Amino acid sequence: MSKTLSLAANTIRGLAMDGVQKANSGHPGMPMGMADVAAVLFLKHLNHCPSRPDWANRDRFLLSGGHGSMLLYSMLHLSGYALPLDELKQFRQWGSKTPGHPEYGHTVGVEATSGPLGQGCGMGTGMALAERMMAARFNSGVYTPVDHQTYVFCGDGDMMEGISHEVFSFAGHLGLNKLVVFYDSNHITIEGDTDLSYSDDVRKRFVGYKWNVLEIDGHNYEEIDKAILTAKAEKDRPTLIITHTHIAQGSPHLHDSHKAHGEPLGVEEVKATKKALGMPEDQDFYVPDAVRDLFAARAREMESKVSGWEADFKKYAAAYPEQAKLYDVCLKQVLPADLEKQMPVFDKPEATRVSSGKVMQKIAKAMPWFVGGAADLAPSTKTFLDGFASVLPGKFEGRNLHFGIRELGMSAILNGMQLHGGFRVYGSTFFVFSDYCRPTIRVAALMNLPTVYVFTHDSFHVGEDGPTHEPIEQIASWRCMPNVSVIRPADPTEAAAAWLAALKNTTGPTLLLMTRQNLPVLDRTVYPAASNLEKGAYTLWQSGEGTPDLILIGTGSEVSLALDAAKELAKEGKNVRVVSMPSWDLFEKQSADYKATVLPTDCKKRLAIEAGSSFGWSKYVGCKGRTLCVDHFGASAPAKTIAEKFGYTTANVVKLAKEVLG
Repeated sequence: MSKTLSLAANTIRGLAMDGVQKANSGHPGMPMGMADVAAVLFLKHLNHCPSRPDWANRDRFLLSGGHGSMLLYSMLHLSGYALPLDELKQFRQWGSKTPGHPEYGHTVGVEATSGPLGQGCGMGTGMALAERMMAARFNSGVYTPVDHQTYVFCGDGDMMEGISHEVFSFAGHLGLNKLVVFYDSNHITIEGDTDLSYSDDVRKRFVGYKWNVLEIDGHNYEEIDKAILTAKAEKDRPTLIITHTHIAQGSPHLHDSHKAHGEPLGVEEVKATKKALGMPEDQDFYVPDAVRDLFAARAREMESKVSGWEADFKKYAAAYPEQAKLYDVCLKQVLPADLEKQMPVFDKPEATRVSSGKVMQKIAKAMPWFVGGAADLAPSTKTFLDGFASVLPGKFEGRNLHFGIRELGMSAILNGMQLHGGFRVYGSTFFVFSDYCRPTIRVAALMNLPTVYVFTHDSFHVGEDGPTHEPIEQIASWRCMPNVSVIRPADPTEAAAAWLAALKNTTGPTLLLMTRQNLPVLDRTVYPAASNLEKGAYTLWQSGEGTPDLILIGTGSEVSLALDAAKELAKEGKNVRVVSMPSWDLFEKQSADYKATVLPTDCKKRLAIEAGSSFGWSKYVGCKGRTLCVDHFGASAPAKTIAEKFGYTTANVVKLAKEVLG
């Protein structure tokens, strides 16, 4: 078997070298170094089915070091996925299925978009967590419809990233035994030897995390196979396999060289390497028939495994019909038709974080697949699901996740859970800490993942905690990120509508920005229905008919302020319109005609009011309008005092409005 595995591994090396060389761009070193491990894993252990890439009980494979994408593309091609050799020849080219880093939803068989180092570690942890939670819900008696591994390849760079500490600490705490991480320890980064900046004792580190730690020669097939078998047999802990490898294994002159990390080997070195590996020097993208046959046999074996699983699931469904039905419901995640009718009715002023919490309780009862948690702030963000258990070490039946103070890790884990399937996930922290979540939310946006975030304490109204905890620039920065929906509701009723909009959004993350301070409940028998929130902006009130003299635009807590000021101006005979604009991105999705009905082009005098940065508001207020925003950091004082000092009072809004009117 070692001979055939060696042939397969060398074929992978050849494809990786040729793909990078043809593109004259890429990273050949890691694929060449991890080719032996990949060959053993894919040919002997990884349960997946190229003809059924969406099989729910497949093992998940993640390449956290996404720069080594030619390794993954080579494995997908050889395994029989719909990724023909011509696509490998178009590596990193316009329109190809083989972009520089793997992209979920773009290339069949790619389980996650892995860009910044360490992201795959977090998503792998999330997938392993989702597997354990699904298994706790649905495995019964002799039937185990949920029983699969999550395998992650990571390297020295991943280990240096802080995210790896957050997520692997979390995985060890929970005992995610279905998680197996191969640490490609080749001691090389772009700048040179890792001794320049890195000398951790990784074994001790992971023992401290409560992991099972194995150590092998990454080019010894027997050791690789034995380590994987040992990891699969582990019942209580995740497993780290420290895999000692050589970057650019097989290259006569670039073996163990940092030059092989991120640039082609060169035409002559590619030929020399092929010669050293016993491969034809004059053939590019060469795949021996014996290797084709080897992977084809494995594919047939996997098709048989899927058929066996489906037959067993039919027996499971007959024995446990309610559980089988719920399993299907959790995978399909169709929103209840009457969900809107189940929303609470609000009649007293309260913080929208509190309103959001009440809405979440209703959602949890209506949607059994709704799970999530906070980065140690659930009592403040009001995101704990009452009446449901917490997920704890060895206890995965619950719906409440405790991420600890790990904002970055939390959002990466949520991405993995969402990718795995079976759950609609949410996470929460204070809005100012959303900066810690940014890289992983960006990856979620790239993958169109409908994760939901409850970001509370959304403005300087945080008050006494001071400027370190008062978000200013965050809202503008999130609005400029593609495929992210940002919603800042104006009152408790809009908070419920915001949640409905978030759950309906299936093409990207939604950020719900909730207040710490109480907001008045707008009388919806007088003002338009809060369901207008889904349009992003709508006319809340106008003092007269026709085109207004002035438009006051508010978001969140500033809408009621705008309304109070408008009514004062109306007493002086001004025709003033108040627009609630909870979401720029939702508004931009509306037709030009609708947008013109809310912000008519013949009304140039506008004032936008928001307790955050003015950046971007010029699009809506124009050259004759202005803003009441905050373009400096906050302060430490009672919220009411800060509002007065910053000019967020009815009197000041009236004053500014008159200046706009001229």
